[in-house]
Amino acid sequence: MRVVIAGAGNVGRSIARELLGNGHQVLLIDRDPRAMKMQSVPQADWLLADSCETSSLSEAALDTADVVVAATADDKANLVTSLLAKTEYGVPRTVARVNNPKNEWMFDEAWGVDVAVSTPRLMTALVEEAVSIGDLVRMFTFQQGGAAMVELTLPASSPLSGTRVGDVAWPLDTVLVGIIREGRPIAPSPDDALEGRDQLLLLTVQDSEEALKDLLAPPASARPGPPDQLLG
Repeated sequence: MRVVIAGAGNVGRSIARELLGNGHQVLLIDRDPRAMKMQSVPQADWLLADSCETSSLSEAALDTADVVVAATADDKANLVTSLLAKTEYGVPRTVARVNNPKNEWMFDEAWGVDVAVSTPRLMTALVEEAVSIGDLVRMFTFQQGGAAMVELTLPASSPLSGTRVGDVAWPLDTVLVGIIREGRPIAPSPDDALEGRDQLLLLTVQDSEEALKDLLAPPASARPGPPDQLLG
């Protein structure tokens, strides 16, 4: 896979190292000569150019890229780079860094962004995930289709504790993609049973998030009472 990364700062170089380590071809672009630290990622190709200009992107052979990552520290540059990649060069997938969470609403299909990654939001989500049980935490959003990856730690008192995955009536457009149990990842099958304190990773849409939370961690008042109360 050929990946073009706009922005050769710490973030861009870190992404490049990971991708190269996974066997991908990487080109780093930056308009600042001070960012041309080629010795830091010698396996990558480098280009001193402005990713907001079509002449630069043509020089980068963007029409042959499988993915473009807009990873500069400037949200405007990331939006323009993503838009040009999609509209002028037909790049199949674009990933854009969001530096200011207030700008996140702009990072959508209209600007050619397939996946928006907000570092402040992700860090907040990780903090919330570490301290909250029963709260739905949105990890990141796929702009195409509006799906999101969410996480919820199943409370020990959840009525679904002990229920087979295949017996759960998941909300519309919701898929359980992973379970983390005692620090170990599990690829869930229909016969696996949910357990209290499981970290559930799900793909869902915004319209289903509230129903998902109510299903997995309903308010105390909505939970069934003891058997004698149920029998009257």
